[in-house]
Amino acid sequence: MVTSLKGRHCLTLTEFTREELNFIIETSFQLKQRYLAGERVIPILIGRHLAMIFEKPSTRTRISFETAMRELGGNAIYLSSQELQLARGETIEDTARVISRYVDGVMARVFEHWKIEKLAMYSRVPVINGLSDLHHPCQALSDAMTIMEKKGRNIEKLKIVFVGDGGDNVLHSLMLAVGILGGKLTISSPPGYDPHPSVIKLFNEYATGNYEIERDPYKAVEKADVVYTDVWVSMGQEKERERRIRDLEPYRVTVDLMKNAKPDAIFMHCLPAKRGEEVVDEVIDGKWSVVWDQAENRKHAQKALLALIIP
Repeated sequence: MVTSLKGRHCLTLTEFTREELNFIIETSFQLKQRYLAGERVIPILIGRHLAMIFEKPSTRTRISFETAMRELGGNAIYLSSQELQLARGETIEDTARVISRYVDGVMARVFEHWKIEKLAMYSRVPVINGLSDLHHPCQALSDAMTIMEKKGRNIEKLKIVFVGDGGDNVLHSLMLAVGILGGKLTISSPPGYDPHPSVIKLFNEYATGNYEIERDPYKAVEKADVVYTDVWVSMGQEKERERRIRDLEPYRVTVDLMKNAKPDAIFMHCLPAKRGEEVVDEVIDGKWSVVWDQAENRKHAQKALLALIIP
């Protein structure tokens, strides 16, 4: 039985057990059903405020969190790092101490993961990682929700394959989500693009599932239920662009690659996509693609998280 999650941080998803993660996802489904039935405001968080700190620009993270809070009856406050005293040298510790006396939760989208950890360490309210260089737990919540929505609740019976950069923050969180839920993830990436050692350490400590690395993308996606990819060059990696494109070109998700998966396989991408690089138009716009439902589910998964952890 799941006890209250109130006051819990969400930095990597390892803050939650398998049972608790399933509970968050089931709550996501319930809130989505109520929304689609016309219940556009569910007054769970009336009078509550979420501070949203952005070091990096965003489309889905900002809009999904802001609408989620409003649809729960609460309020979201957008704060770019340049609008805060952080830009003038105030420490993260002092910023966390002050902001957490004004609001009921903090969501931050940062460059370095240590910043989100320090925010949580000095905050009096729950802190949510909206993205860091190592983790993207809210994306993984919506990914798990989408996989279950399309392929059933028994995620441990599915073959889920990530093709591309194995050191990607989205892959890291997908790896942890699938592992905590008891599933198996196949990672297809070239040498030098494996998951970060700190993520492997978390996986070994908290996951009950497993993962494998298969260098050949065609072997990796054979009979796959889910094929997932992400951009090859993330924000902050622009200087590595030429090398990354050269190394990852064999891992582009094409029609031929998808034909190696099961006939009813789905294609996933966290967006934004660099069409023609990690995926071709015929796949992301084709019969396999569920990326638009996946993007929509960001709001519903985050709405569940907010409803469950904000006191």
